[in-house]
Amino acid sequence: MRHLPPRRGASRITALAVLLALTTCTEDRGPFAPGRRWLTPTGQVSANPPVLLVGTGDIAGCSATGDELTANLLDGIPGTVFTIGDNVYENGTSTEYENCYHPTWGRHKARTKPAPGNHEYNTANATGYFNYFGAAAGEPGKGYYSYDLGDWHIIVLNSSGGSAGTNVSMSAGSAQGQWLSADLAASNKLCTLAYWHHPLYSSVAGSGSGGVTDSRRRPAWDTLYAHGADVVLGGHRHIYERQAPQKPDGTQDAAFGIRGFVVGTGGISHINPTNVTANSEERNGDTYGVLKLWLYSDSYAWKFVPVVGMTFSDSGAAACHAAPG
Repeated sequence: MRHLPPRRGASRITALAVLLALTTCTEDRGPFAPGRRWLTPTGQVSANPPVLLVGTGDIAGCSATGDELTANLLDGIPGTVFTIGDNVYENGTSTEYENCYHPTWGRHKARTKPAPGNHEYNTANATGYFNYFGAAAGEPGKGYYSYDLGDWHIIVLNSSGGSAGTNVSMSAGSAQGQWLSADLAASNKLCTLAYWHHPLYSSVAGSGSGGVTDSRRRPAWDTLYAHGADVVLGGHRHIYERQAPQKPDGTQDAAFGIRGFVVGTGGISHINPTNVTANSEERNGDTYGVLKLWLYSDSYAWKFVPVVGMTFSDSGAAACHAAPG
């Protein structure tokens, strides 16, 4: 478990710091000028540029056109690409990956770190997914793995337990749950981000209030929160949503909470998020796009980048934090 102290002033990210960080980060094409300095969102000056992580979930289908629009965005954004599951519809077959996903998002396959979704498991054991992405998808039958990106530790989990052809569980005592605990304990990074398909909390379409809670994901949040994780990304809902930092039980926690993003905006379809989860800060149900993250050594900035012709966006920045206690 990490016991690094938070940076001085990390509890408050001023509007000026956010503006400066995002302005500095916009110059992310081509070589960096020698001697250049970067201002992080916490106000620290660094000689190291941020690393870029960009992507979404719920992406491609042979009858869809939105995936071409979001793939066009990736053409102009460098860095590592993530997918958050339901990468190709309807069944994640090898044929669908080759004919429906590969012509668009497949242009960026070499730099993609994927996660599976429930549609991948409409094919037994998600063989279409694992065959297409190969070693980048993690070990077949598991589908969870981790990697370091700059000064960040990135964790990819498989939330499709219970889907056809898989017994991958996210429970605390499961193989994946034990692996997650060990992986976090071995990391020495201050900043941690995780992503998988099914969000713990999300706004949804229809009547009612409070959104939907998928309690099967709470054990992973419990472990991530105890180790001081900063960000969790999910898909499944065909919306964009940003949530306030919160504990696994859903109470807000500005000091140690995990900020959640739901990014199911890859191009397959939309829903109108009228049933709103408690800690939702921003949401949209009519815009395809990608989430672009600038990962600094002590903080991060984000921007939702819409496809051409749409105007909705969302941006901000926050400091990384140590584990509670």
